[in-house]
Amino acid sequence: MSTPSFSSFPPSFASFPDLDPGPSKNTLDRTRNESSIDTREKDRKAKKDQNRRGSKKLTDESRKDRKHKTAKHDLEPVLPRQHGYTWKGVSIPDDEKIKAEEDRRLAQSEIQESQWDSRPTFFSDRKGDQLNVTYGGIHAGNIPKYHIVNRGRSILGLDGDWAIYRRGKGIEINIGRRHKQPALTDSSVTSLLAAPPSRRIIGSGDSYKFEEVDGFLRLPSDRGHKVAEDYRSVTRQQELDSDSHSSAPDDSSGDESGAPILTSHQLSLKTLEQQLAADPCSVETWLSLVRHSLSNIPVTSKNATKARAEITLAILTRARAAHPHNRSSRILFLKYLRAGEEVWHESKTKAEWEEALKLGGIEIWMEWLEWRIRTVAGGVDTLVTDATRVLRALGSSGSLEIDKLRVVWRVAVAFQQAGYHERTTALFQAQAELTFEVPQSLYGLPLESQLESLEEFWESEVPRVGEPGAKGWGDWISCSRPNNPGSPLKAVPQMDVDNQSKDPYVQWYHDESRADCTSRVPARSVDAKSESDPYATVLLSDIKALLLPLPTESAKNAFRLIWLSVLGLHVPGFAETLSQGSWDDRWSFTYLCSFSRLNLIFPATAGQRQLIADSHAGTLIGREREFSSAFGPIKEWSRDALGPLEWVGQEKWRMWTAIDLQGIDQDFVRAVFKQLRCGSEDYEWDIYALAFEAALNIKSALKLSRTFLSTARDSLPHWAAHARLERLREHVGDARKVYQTVLVASQHPPSQPFVGQLWWDWAEMEWLSGNQNAALRVIQRSVNIEGTGGMMILRVKRALDDTTCCAYEQWKDRQGWIKLRALIELLTSSSQDGALATFDSQTSVNDSSSARESMMVASLMLLYNHSVMLRSPTPPAVLRDRLQIAVDTYPDNSLVLGMFLEAEKGHGIWGRVRAQLGQNTTDGGPREKSISRRVTEVWVAGWEKGRWQSEIERTRSGLIAAAESERTTGSAILWGVILEFEVRVGELQRAKKLLYRAVNECPLAKDLYMIAFGPLRSVFSSRELDGFVDIMAERGIRMRKGVDEYMTGGDEGGSDSEDLDGSEDEIEHEARQRRLLMPY
Repeated sequence: MSTPSFSSFPPSFASFPDLDPGPSKNTLDRTRNESSIDTREKDRKAKKDQNRRGSKKLTDESRKDRKHKTAKHDLEPVLPRQHGYTWKGVSIPDDEKIKAEEDRRLAQSEIQESQWDSRPTFFSDRKGDQLNVTYGGIHAGNIPKYHIVNRGRSILGLDGDWAIYRRGKGIEINIGRRHKQPALTDSSVTSLLAAPPSRRIIGSGDSYKFEEVDGFLRLPSDRGHKVAEDYRSVTRQQELDSDSHSSAPDDSSGDESGAPILTSHQLSLKTLEQQLAADPCSVETWLSLVRHSLSNIPVTSKNATKARAEITLAILTRARAAHPHNRSSRILFLKYLRAGEEVWHESKTKAEWEEALKLGGIEIWMEWLEWRIRTVAGGVDTLVTDATRVLRALGSSGSLEIDKLRVVWRVAVAFQQAGYHERTTALFQAQAELTFEVPQSLYGLPLESQLESLEEFWESEVPRVGEPGAKGWGDWISCSRPNNPGSPLKAVPQMDVDNQSKDPYVQWYHDESRADCTSRVPARSVDAKSESDPYATVLLSDIKALLLPLPTESAKNAFRLIWLSVLGLHVPGFAETLSQGSWDDRWSFTYLCSFSRLNLIFPATAGQRQLIADSHAGTLIGREREFSSAFGPIKEWSRDALGPLEWVGQEKWRMWTAIDLQGIDQDFVRAVFKQLRCGSEDYEWDIYALAFEAALNIKSALKLSRTFLSTARDSLPHWAAHARLERLREHVGDARKVYQTVLVASQHPPSQPFVGQLWWDWAEMEWLSGNQNAALRVIQRSVNIEGTGGMMILRVKRALDDTTCCAYEQWKDRQGWIKLRALIELLTSSSQDGALATFDSQTSVNDSSSARESMMVASLMLLYNHSVMLRSPTPPAVLRDRLQIAVDTYPDNSLVLGMFLEAEKGHGIWGRVRAQLGQNTTDGGPREKSISRRVTEVWVAGWEKGRWQSEIERTRSGLIAAAESERTTGSAILWGVILEFEVRVGELQRAKKLLYRAVNECPLAKDLYMIAFGPLRSVFSSRELDGFVDIMAERGIRMRKGVDEYMTGGDEGGSDSEDLDGSEDEIEHEARQRRLLMPY
């Protein structure tokens, strides 16, 4: 800090006050001076007057030399005064004066906290030098000199112990006169972090010094009387302590001089090796060894992919050779093959896959099909050939129908991703005709005979399933094969696009995207569209090899739900029911790829950052934290954990809402629901149809429900669905009439299907409406007990306990009675722990994972409605602790995650939410997460309004980890979310680099290629886009129009790839000829 200048009155030395000199540099040790301060302080006042009188007797010459003597005194050492001895040349009065001044300065230094605080930071010159006016300027000898205090290291307003050190463009503030602190990027810090540990700290066995009692540590109290210890025990204890101290250095020295100290990672590897030596056939131990070995190699390091693959191959080769049982392990073989793809030659990879196929099993075949889709460049024709091989290898056993449907589902999704939407629709239409509309005359005939008749029906081009006026294959045969082709459905625009752009590539992108979203129904041969686009018409021969006989009811139901998923109506938990622990979500969650869904996943105001505080009248006031709904757009839970007409929260969040149906052909879906209905007893399919109509219009859903009830008056599930629709419309009185008519007017045994669920729905409605007494009466009616008082409550509880022990056809019925038992416990005793104990005590219901998850969700919804919806007094820890357990146990359940976020809203610490978003490690490696969980974490990052900008890097790291994960690296759905994320945050160059990697991992995903022509058009040149077009044509991806048709000037002007003579590239020529010839 520098002393300020004064422009109006130039300063001079005469205007400055007399200042006391600072402490001498040669002052003796402070401790010696402090010992004599008390003695000298008594004589200071008496000697002060004597010094003043002596100073008056000074001569004029001494006055002139006073300034020089003072300066000389500052440079001379302060000599100690010793009694009985007089120093030569030094008078006693001068010595006493020096000591007095020294004592004053030392006393003042004790009060000040630092050396620089005792000095004035500036001088006030209130009177200018008059001689400056006389002479017109400052005298050359009186110009004051200005120096920066402590060379610019002191900070105004802080203690003198703080010092500033400049590093580049910034500064560092440290305590004392220390050197600059090393940065994290310095070589010394890097070497220190990379150095192995030199010592190992081993903790004691006891985690606490004192014993924990009821979650608290009871510390000893000093209030009690201390009993005097015997001197013998003190002496003995001192001897023991001295012995232990003397032996401690020997132990430490022996530990340091022994074997080399291992790190925690090396200790883990050593432990795993010991376990494998004892049990070499443990598959989980081998997988843990792989994860531990790969944990030291970051996925972002150079050549990480190849290095990780080689390490994995080395360990798994040992595993296969260690025990014959390991060679037949599908998990080890699949990981072995995935790692080998990175380092093996193509021929060796193919040979290893052929060896793996000898093991058999649907999981091996599904992974082989994924490998073929990922590596073979033959297009959809080669895909059909490979799928046919898989279906033929699975055989004709009826128990493998679900596995075959998985293969057909995967091929249908590949058709969609490659742009062949009409072929996907035709595949499901033909399979629906073969499954639900077989003519009576063809029952029992071989599949080949049925397919010949079906092909005749197909070539007649009459309306098929999902199209208006469709009556089915059987009706067509019974009507003597009439030839009246119907008109296909009208294409409804699904999105708004910008047609004002003059860029031909952008125009082609918009037209191609619109056509992919609207033209999904196969055209007829008489349509004009079939002439310009031959792929718009689908022959039965194109899909004939993929058609399956599905005689069982379970296969028929699975086929219908698969078709709904392909149409965009996601059924939570359905893919998991087809195969436990499979990775089918990589490609089956196609609803996440729609434009409307992506807009819901990412925040609308991604570029804005909300202020977290305001200042009013000088007071800093924090703004209220704003959140969106805790229940987001990703919906995934186990099958039937939340029914199609069940909901949670004030917004009635459920399986399908109006926002979930954006971009879906509603007329086509409604026709599918109608034409695939299997009679009045098909209540499960009817409930899905009612849920679809309720998402569009609740009145039309009630009208459809009355239609169902007109033909199924005794169907309890239809009545339960109708009552729920009335509740959804908030007509509690109408719903109560339904329950009274069904349950009270006609008695039903407790073990009858859907009786327990109806009683629970009625009690829940009364409870949530705020009438607890009515809910209690409903519970009494359910067990036929009337009355009031405590004895009645005990009888009801006992009756419910007996009812829950009965045998039921469906576990959902038993769960309804369990929820009634928990509700009466909550209403009568207000004990949340007692209600939760009711759920936890039901051990026999925990047979399947879906039942356990459903029971956990039921207990959480009971607590959530009690504490959040009804705002009843509840300790927050009760719900939060159980939600924490549920989130850790079922990480993919978005319903549990929504309640978890709702419970965390009122807490300032976001640690629990961040812990769920982080990359949790198990066995040294990153935890594998599903597609739904990865996308949910992206949405949660923008859940709190104004927080998106601060969560971008965290979200990017999670997506990068997903792209490197073995489970999700080949998912076109994930890559679409990653590219959309980079585009929305403005990182177009990064998105461009990722796009090349994405099309390499997913070569048949047309949507990924289209991103280069639309959102990333500004970072791609025309030559690069032409290269993308060539690759799409080479890989057999469907393009409805050529890009050259959009070039200005037509064929005369030519393009960059054409010469003057009209010649064109060989690949483009072959692709064009192929498009003209196919499928004929």
